[in-house]
Amino acid sequence: MLLLQVAAAAIGLFDVNTDIGANPKPGAASHDATRMEYRITGGGANIWGAVDAFRFLARRLTGDFALTANVRFEGAGVDPHRKAVLMVRQDLTPGAAYADIALHGDGLTALQYRAAAGGLTEELRSPLKAPERLRIERRGNRITVFAGGTATGPITLDLRDPVYVGLGVSSHNAEVTETAVFSDVRLENQPAPAPAQPRFRSKITIFDVAARQSKVIFTGDGVIEAPNWSRDGQYLLVNTNGNLYRVPLAGPALQQVELEGGTYRCNNDHDLTRDGKLLAFSASTPQSRQSQVFTATADGKNVKLITPKAPSYFHGWSPDARHLLFVGLRNGKYEIYRAPATGDGTEEQLTSAGAYDDGPEYSPDGKWIYFNSDRGGAWNVWRMPAAGAGPGDKLAQQVTNDPLEDWFPHLSPDGKTMVFLSFPAGTKGHNDRMPGVQLRLRAAPRGGTVKEAPVTTLATIYGGQGTINVNSWSPDSRRFAFVVYEPVP
Repeated sequence: MLLLQVAAAAIGLFDVNTDIGANPKPGAASHDATRMEYRITGGGANIWGAVDAFRFLARRLTGDFALTANVRFEGAGVDPHRKAVLMVRQDLTPGAAYADIALHGDGLTALQYRAAAGGLTEELRSPLKAPERLRIERRGNRITVFAGGTATGPITLDLRDPVYVGLGVSSHNAEVTETAVFSDVRLENQPAPAPAQPRFRSKITIFDVAARQSKVIFTGDGVIEAPNWSRDGQYLLVNTNGNLYRVPLAGPALQQVELEGGTYRCNNDHDLTRDGKLLAFSASTPQSRQSQVFTATADGKNVKLITPKAPSYFHGWSPDARHLLFVGLRNGKYEIYRAPATGDGTEEQLTSAGAYDDGPEYSPDGKWIYFNSDRGGAWNVWRMPAAGAGPGDKLAQQVTNDPLEDWFPHLSPDGKTMVFLSFPAGTKGHNDRMPGVQLRLRAAPRGGTVKEAPVTTLATIYGGQGTINVNSWSPDSRRFAFVVYEPVP
């Protein structure tokens, strides 16, 4: 096993100081702030072929950069092919992809590069010999080097951010070390711009199950998410821009629900109790940047923290409103928990075997909890008894099993029908919005075992995160609400 010894203390502009590859004679690096010089001593057989061996003084960067330095060797040296380099490197393994401008002991100067990990090094030689000042630039995936004022390249080199950028020395003879001095070192970094966030227009839509027809009731710019149907049937509850809003069905418009007693940035996990008196929601706050679960009265007053631990994401009330189901990240895994509505801070873990469980929701009779899980390698709908899945989740029962990735099962209030969201096969999570997402329907399982039932695709939409994260059935079980997204240039 090859162990990399990386010094964490800063040396001038750099904070990585290590030997790369096999170096029987260890290297060293120092910085003279008065002289503005870096003195690097390195051993190793070469920077070439499929693996490298040298001393590297570097730092991690993202985006475009330019590294410039005056370079000179100390002494006559043992091998004329000793190298002093300005380098960009994918990682600190000996065979990593890289590019450099290499000044050899005999004055040869070249752009060297390894396009892929473990590949062979290639070079483009500069016409200028023994230049004093060297420079290497990265612009996107294009690398250009300069010897004096003479450019070589560019080459195309696909490196993932972050990369290692710095100075290196190889003696070209593993039994000796060589020293080079780098002066007037300039490192200019322009971090990669954050990718533009996609923009959407949101269409709140109601689907009539019997008629197999959908109707858009409200269109708004931006991302509107996760409609719940009020228990009196008069409005939908949605979230957008960190706030909760009612959308009256009689005259659709966004009417904010003012949450009392703090600043809450709500996400798309919220719902009302069966009697409509209480509201649960997930939100981050100035006290916790990660999501926690809260309850309030339906008008937003008397807000109470339910889950001190974070992150926690609400998904469903028990029919008697005594417990809340939520997904919690604990010990590196998302599992399903329940907590008492009293807000005493306790929580009970209900699943343990899944790699990632999400979307828990009680059946209307309170006997089962439906959820989605990637246990088994793909996303499917599962269910378990209301008391939990038991040791090793042996009581969990798989409900769906097909190539699509199934999320967020919601049972109709009469307990007869289950609607859920299906992403294209191979979709790893639910955080994206994309074309080809399906709203699907099947009869809800009856009794203590799950039997196969036909699955019907109701609509294929541009959807995903926010389309139907929480229960959105109408009180009469005849309709449900969802959100379709339309990309905006």
